[in-house]
Amino acid sequence: MSERPDERVLVIPTAVFHRLGVFQGFRRDAAAYLPHLLDPANLSYLPRGRAEQDPSFKQLIPYVVLRCGGQVFHYTRGRSGTEARLRALRSIGVGGHVSDADGALTGDLYRAGMLREIDEEVRIGCTYTERTVGLINDDATPVGQVHLGIVHVFDLEAPAARRREEALTGCGFAPLQELRQKRDEFETWSQFLLGQDFFAL
Repeated sequence: MSERPDERVLVIPTAVFHRLGVFQGFRRDAAAYLPHLLDPANLSYLPRGRAEQDPSFKQLIPYVVLRCGGQVFHYTRGRSGTEARLRALRSIGVGGHVSDADGALTGDLYRAGMLREIDEEVRIGCTYTERTVGLINDDATPVGQVHLGIVHVFDLEAPAARRREEALTGCGFAPLQELRQKRDEFETWSQFLLGQDFFAL
């Protein structure tokens, strides 16, 4: 997605996340967090420039993994991507920021933003089922300190996903074990997921 100069992104106070139970890495029990994270009373918008530099807030990021049988969709973030700190790294997650353009501050806003981001980045050419499987937090890096990932898995009937966004390069499906063998080439969030018993998610 191209960044608007006046873009305002969805955030929660980091203190809310800490009260729910801070962790490092991937945690499966999304159901214990999401009702609170998506409570309109805890949601607000901040200018993206401020949100990227203010660790007292966490930007809520849909992180969608596309899976087909024993294979996972992957790509490399090109140099034209909006998040400079992730450029040239590989990823198994599609998604991005939810913004004020996605609607009013409700739980439906998050889903609307997730579907928009997927549609902007990839074209899914088959039916699929979807589940929310967990959360990702990484306070060990500057980019991680200001983001909180909500992990969704889309199980596709066929390996029918193609890029729309030019910043995504080297796209395709590959066996999980093949991706794990090059785990150090991936962004941190993807590394967390590649370390999981992924097909049990």
